Amino acid sequence: MKMKNCLFTISLLTFFFSIPVLAQNTQPFNEWLEEFCAEALSAGISNETLDEALINIQPIERVIQRDRNQAESRLDFWTYIDRVVTDARIVEGRRRMTEDKELLQDVSERYGIPARILVSAWGIESSYGNYQGNDGVISSLVTLAYDPRRATFFRRELLNALRIIDEGHISSEAMKGSWAGAMGQLQFMPSTFIDYAKDGDGDGRKDIWGSPADAIESAANYMASSWRPGFIWGRQVTIPDDFDVSLSGLDTQKPLIEWSALGVKQIDGTMLSSADLNGSIILPNDNNHPAFIVYQNYRSILRWNRSHLFAIALGHLADRIGGQPPLQQQSLP
Repeated sequence: MKMKNCLFTISLLTFFFSIPVLAQNTQPFNEWLEEFCAEALSAGISNETLDEALINIQPIERVIQRDRNQAESRLDFWTYIDRVVTDARIVEGRRRMTEDKELLQDVSERYGIPARILVSAWGIESSYGNYQGNDGVISSLVTLAYDPRRATFFRRELLNALRIIDEGHISSEAMKGSWAGAMGQLQFMPSTFIDYAKDGDGDGRKDIWGSPADAIESAANYMASSWRPGFIWGRQVTIPDDFDVSLSGLDTQKPLIEWSALGVKQIDGTMLSSADLNGSIILPNDNNHPAFIVYQNYRSILRWNRSHLFAIALGHLADRIGGQPPLQQQSLP
């Protein structure tokens, strides 16, 4: 009976729409959707949820275009930083640190994540909850799961999104987010929601869309598994002109004393700390400036988005919210 209803949804799609076949996939969409429905039913997704979420669904070419043209791959470092770490975002972040002080302090103490890091992630991902994306998450995930480029990943995310709807956290119509399926005030992918979402305000729901308490605690829960309390994410440094750039990147970790011996200094020209701490050198512009030394907590930030531009921007925005100065765009003579 369930399969019959799911197939009825597919037949409606075929009747009412001329489903576009994306250039990368030669399988007709209705055949693909029929196979997916069978998989979803076998995974325990109810027929009611499938009927609600997949009725009139079709691939969206704009989503594929966005997938091929992401900002982190198009912008140079300084342009990206200027767009993300804005004066308005810094001011609003400081205001939120005051306005939501009790919530942030409580979550920070329980999970060991600095409040300014959580606020920075909140600001970058959704402008502090003000812009969470207007794309239908299910439509986006269906498109990306149908497209072969990363089909396995997005098929799994689509199943998880349907599970979230099935569990009653949100309706498919209200499940809005980014073109890539990230959603809520901290832009969780559905799998991240399944594994880490928390009911921060105690109302019995995990509402990362409408509840700042749920969103912030969920973010802290996500980061806590790899965050080292008491340590910073990294800092801007200077490196000598003859620095061996093959030593840059996360694959190389050295104690601070060894980086100092190689001529790495703090941005003001003073020696690095003598703390017993390993770090890696990141050169986001593929040259010797700017340069950053980063630690384990930088890797934790990268779990949000595997982009050095994003991770540095998040860490730097947190620093600016905390009162630290802007990055230096010119190296010391």
